[in-house]
Amino acid sequence: MALPERLYETALGAARPLLHAAAVVHGDTRRAVRGRRESLARFESWGGSDRNIDRPLVWVHAPSVGEGLMAQAIIAALRERRADIQIAFTHFSPSAERIAQEVGADVAGYIPWDTRGPVRKALAALRPSALAFVRTEVWPVVTREARHAGARLFLINAVLSEDSGRLSWLGRSFLESVYRRLDGVGAVSEDHAARYERLGVPHGAIRVTGDARFDQVSERIAERGLHEVRRRLSEGGDVEDALDSLPGDVAAVFRLLRDPTRFTLVAGSTWESDEKVMVPVLGVIRRERRVRVVIAPHAPTRSHLDGLEQRLERAGLRHARLGAMVAAGDAARRVPDAIIVDRLGILADIYAIADLAYVGGGFRSAGLHSVVEPAALGVPVLFGPKHGNAREAEVLARRGGGFVVEGAGDVEERIRSLDADRSALAEAGAAAASYVAEETGAAGRNAAMILERLGGSAAGVTGT
Repeated sequence: MALPERLYETALGAARPLLHAAAVVHGDTRRAVRGRRESLARFESWGGSDRNIDRPLVWVHAPSVGEGLMAQAIIAALRERRADIQIAFTHFSPSAERIAQEVGADVAGYIPWDTRGPVRKALAALRPSALAFVRTEVWPVVTREARHAGARLFLINAVLSEDSGRLSWLGRSFLESVYRRLDGVGAVSEDHAARYERLGVPHGAIRVTGDARFDQVSERIAERGLHEVRRRLSEGGDVEDALDSLPGDVAAVFRLLRDPTRFTLVAGSTWESDEKVMVPVLGVIRRERRVRVVIAPHAPTRSHLDGLEQRLERAGLRHARLGAMVAAGDAARRVPDAIIVDRLGILADIYAIADLAYVGGGFRSAGLHSVVEPAALGVPVLFGPKHGNAREAEVLARRGGGFVVEGAGDVEERIRSLDADRSALAEAGAAAASYVAEETGAAGRNAAMILERLGGSAAGVTGT
């Protein structure tokens, strides 16, 4: 074991009592501590009753919700290709609890603390044939102990930006031994693949498999019939039978918000930095055009919602919260200029009512949120200049399905021009949808790479 890894494990072991102490007063920490304890017990119970050692088991780990959705598509592809496979799914963030039971795994829970005791207990219970990390997160002790237990190791749907700390001298000195353990890396693109060689992954272990997020989003849209819903809404026709494919609460929102007479901007995953740029512009444009905005903050906390309402009032925009509108039902049919989405889990559906989308995060250092959801529905996308973390945004802009806005002037110009020229709007939407369609298939390629190393089908795998 390398010295940096020994120091890491010692430090993490020493920190665990502090985490337990913090759990007394911090809700998320409490959920994480309790969740890991309960998950390990669940793995041991399932391993004793349901683990069939004559069948391969793939342990898929995703840090949070976004990666969990990518994992969901890859898990489905694994099952399509190999019916006898068993799947375990783990996550790190408490936010992923809400999707853990929906990803298609046989057993799911928190990843154990990255120290020998908990990791060995999880491995003894699950007895994985392979362990696949999704996107970026690779844990030193888990990889070491899983390798000793005979499991194959993979990083799938992998990204590594040029400015990643992993590529720094300090990052490489600590992580190279971990990355050398990997049997396979499925990178989202050629440039990301090349960077993994700099981290010590052997060239022959790296493949360009693409981004399974496109598969997950496309499959969800197809399952919910959102393309048909969008077509009927845009034509102003009867949508009732099309809405039958949606959950009841989502269908109620669509009935409330449909209005083909108004140009609708859906602004998703916004932060205060986005709203400072966008809201004053909408106040100006609204005086001249039938434009409305549906705003879904990334974190709809009470303080954020209150601040957003004050900003809308200063811009002269009539506003209401979606929850109150749904509760009022028909009494709320006069839809205001701005609708604030005050709940999570519905944004990906609401993009279907948009003429134009704005995706937040591009005016803050943490980076842009996903542009794939609106693009897959054929909705052109605006986003801020700080999008270096999102390769798909750059490609979308290059293909004409998305537009970088440097400030309020760009936002105003794009809204005005696309509202005035519906053929240009349609062309941009078609370019966005075409790009997403071309990128699908990555879930199958990631799954095939794993199964190839386990002796399963390798159909559809491409190398670098």
